[in-house]
Amino acid sequence: MGRWRYFAQHALTGDILHPALPLSEVEFGNELNGPGSFSATLAPKWAQANADLLSPPSTLIYAEADGFIRWGGLVWDTTPTGGKFPIEAAGWSSYLNKRHDHHGELNGRGPYVYQDPCVIIRDIWAYAQEQPDGDLDVIVDATTTNAKAGTPAEPWHSYWYETPVLGDMVDDLVSEPGSPEYTNVSSYQANGTIERRIRLAYPRLGTRRTDISFSTGVNIVDAPPVKRSGDDFANVVIGTGSGEGTGTRFAVDVTRDGNLRMETVLALPNVNGTDVLGRRVSAERRRRQIIGQVEQITVRDHPGAPLGSWQIGDDVYVTVNNEWTSFKGWCRITADSYRPSDAPDQATLTLRRADAFHYGSEA
Repeated sequence: MGRWRYFAQHALTGDILHPALPLSEVEFGNELNGPGSFSATLAPKWAQANADLLSPPSTLIYAEADGFIRWGGLVWDTTPTGGKFPIEAAGWSSYLNKRHDHHGELNGRGPYVYQDPCVIIRDIWAYAQEQPDGDLDVIVDATTTNAKAGTPAEPWHSYWYETPVLGDMVDDLVSEPGSPEYTNVSSYQANGTIERRIRLAYPRLGTRRTDISFSTGVNIVDAPPVKRSGDDFANVVIGTGSGEGTGTRFAVDVTRDGNLRMETVLALPNVNGTDVLGRRVSAERRRRQIIGQVEQITVRDHPGAPLGSWQIGDDVYVTVNNEWTSFKGWCRITADSYRPSDAPDQATLTLRRADAFHYGSEA
């Protein structure tokens, strides 16, 4: 058997539907504060006889390499197209995008005042999984934070008559700088079962890694460009929040850095608090000031940084030399992507400059 294996499981019964799916054109990966994705094509002959086994919405699919689960999620689409049988899937947190709070206040758990966002995220998952046929058996880390959600003047509410999407609630809770962060993970347990988990972290997901690094000529397989764009640069960010006309919430963050004044507007119509708006505008200004970024690298399996030795959120030291310029610096892994059908011993990492991030007060 090759290095990679793909198998399917029933979401409610836990039964293994197929232990080794014959897939091609496979691509999958995880991401920071998102579900990640999986796509593949099923062999036509097998699909004709067994396509119902992979029918959404109750099928889970996994990618395994070297005895470790590298990815797991829910199958969302298997629509045959042009003589092919494609499979589209997304990680565990995608499930919340198809769930709503129809009881209100997460069935009495809210409203919340000065509450830890991690508590609310766990309550959202608990509410989703306590409903009949809603238990995906996802575990959420018992992380705590110094962040707060809701105030006496503006409590954190979830009104039943708005039928809010649970996934949108989680996105809002992790979108502000200094908020907790998450990613989706899957792993074998000692008893042979598969654990589905939301890895929740504060003040950040991942850590600064001094044991692995990536360099052209060593384990970076190409010479990626170093992006230097004046279109993305700004040292003044103007932010608008909720409200209309003169009642619109407004914030401006300015720094004098020796460069020509460059402005950009950040529209956040769903932000109600001026303090929240100010923090987001400030974070955007810091991000926009950075010139010179390596946004993506393709790396090969290497003793100095074996395939999968990183985690989403890690800072890694990256050295890039190409025909035009050189780059050295700490970059944060915000997503990874594997294409085992084409390059079984490689992965593509999506990066952002590590100094573009602002973490919670414990950082």
